[in-house]
Amino acid sequence: MDSDALFRARHSLAHLLAKALLERDPEAGLTIGPVIERGFYYDVAFSDGKAPKPEDFPAIVDRMRELAKQDLKFTEREASADEARAALAGNSFKLELVDEIAGRGEKITFYDTLAADGSVVFSDLCSGPHVLNTSEIDPDGFTIDRVAGAYWRGDEKKPMLTRVYGLAFSSKAELEAYIAQQTEAAKRDHKVLGPALGIYTISPLVGAGLPLLKPKGAFIKNALESYLWEIHEPRGYSRVWTPHITKEALYEKSGHIEKFGENLFRVQGRDEQFFLKPMNCPHHMQIYADNQFSYRDMPVRYFESTTVYRDEKSGQLGGLTRVRAITQDDGHLFCRPAQLEEEARAIVSAIKEFYSTMGMMDGYRVQLSLRGSDRSQYLGGDEAWASAERALKAVCESENLPYTEVLGEAAFYGPKLDFMFKDVIGREWQLSTIQCDFNMPERFDLSYINEKSEKERPVVIHRAIAGSLERFMGVMIEHFAGAFPLWLSPVQIAIVPVKDAHIEAAKKLAAEMRAAGLRPEVDEGGDSFGKKIRNAKTAKTPYIVVLGDKEAAGEITLEARGDKKFGPLSFFDAIAKLVDESRHRLLAPEN
Repeated sequence: MDSDALFRARHSLAHLLAKALLERDPEAGLTIGPVIERGFYYDVAFSDGKAPKPEDFPAIVDRMRELAKQDLKFTEREASADEARAALAGNSFKLELVDEIAGRGEKITFYDTLAADGSVVFSDLCSGPHVLNTSEIDPDGFTIDRVAGAYWRGDEKKPMLTRVYGLAFSSKAELEAYIAQQTEAAKRDHKVLGPALGIYTISPLVGAGLPLLKPKGAFIKNALESYLWEIHEPRGYSRVWTPHITKEALYEKSGHIEKFGENLFRVQGRDEQFFLKPMNCPHHMQIYADNQFSYRDMPVRYFESTTVYRDEKSGQLGGLTRVRAITQDDGHLFCRPAQLEEEARAIVSAIKEFYSTMGMMDGYRVQLSLRGSDRSQYLGGDEAWASAERALKAVCESENLPYTEVLGEAAFYGPKLDFMFKDVIGREWQLSTIQCDFNMPERFDLSYINEKSEKERPVVIHRAIAGSLERFMGVMIEHFAGAFPLWLSPVQIAIVPVKDAHIEAAKKLAAEMRAAGLRPEVDEGGDSFGKKIRNAKTAKTPYIVVLGDKEAAGEITLEARGDKKFGPLSFFDAIAKLVDESRHRLLAPEN
């Protein structure tokens, strides 16, 4: 089933869901039932006590399957505003929609679901599209997923409704594969694993969306930042630093107040109004502007790993992936138009290097976002846009990127490349981006001196490899299920003495490992030997070293996750093996 056919099937299933729910509660107020990624939903104002519970889902699904197997037809019917109001009398939600559609002068349509004898089984205000016949729907390819609360039209001042979510795929096999993926995802949920592994915590006294990184979390974040700088330094970047607050005038000039004002945190100083910075771009423009660059200096590349702040809605916050304090591996390049292709290619190489290390290069894809036909909504001249779009496309071709061109998805300030990577269980995450910008150089009157001693505008490239480090950490916790590779593990080796008499030898081994740059931990606690081993495995420590009489004499066995063992090895050889695995950032130990 292609994407269009699947869309029509999902939309039709929303109507079958509404029919089944209305049979359970004839007084329910139906509102809207759109298609969403992987399925559909319907928002309903149920009578008291009639909202479905999980135990009701099987009966609802059975009724939907009965309807789907009846080969019902979907037919479109146009109605006048008065006819629509008469048909929907008593349903204030639908009447509100009718008034809006009529007010815009648009066509009002219903979709009737017809039985074989032509009788109307169900009818709903709808613009389509739908399947022609329910025989096109696999009756085993859908199910009810969950229920949640949702305000009418997303407005918290309006009535609270019950949203019934459904999943729908082309076949039973695809549905089962998705459910299996979600089951596995639940086991990997960073909101559970992160706190359990001592990576981060959320304090109600600090606030929602403001996670506190514990020592292990801080180590992981610092390791990622160090690796990102290691990638960027040889590519000609210079580190910069900018403060966390700024005067209002900066964001007035950059245009961010006008576009993102409601997401900005305001800080009242003694005499002036300030903002917590939501992004670094305007600050980096100021650093560039405080120079007199010539064409020989170009390109200029800035890198800053820093925290920015955005006032996200509290209901959208969760764990590390939706936060208000966002640490970005931010970078801005200032280059000549002719250098854009080369610079973008260098960024792509950095992205490939980083995500190869993370084991996420399989199945990734890239979206090349270009201008749409209405050129009035984009800033910058046609020649500059055409040149930038050609450059990004050339990079996609030369770097063999699995890319798709999408018209009308460019930012108003320039074309861009967005990279979508899959984690180990197949979920897709939009992580890296390369964005051309013709707007900022104009707003801040940036320039360099060309060969003719004339001022010329640079092109700005915004780029992020990991994006939000908090979000990326959440993705990594789930990607690795908390079992990080050796180089990214806060504790790399758990040394477990068999008896108290072996603690000193364990400490000596740990000291030698630390001297080599490794991160061991000796378990000196009072737990039993078996409990200590279980503790190390529960903590997902990459290696366990059991240290008894034989091991204290100078030969140890490295027990890796998954019961893989290396040894016996001398202390020197064991340490050398671990150092090599960590230094090369291997995903798993090699023989």
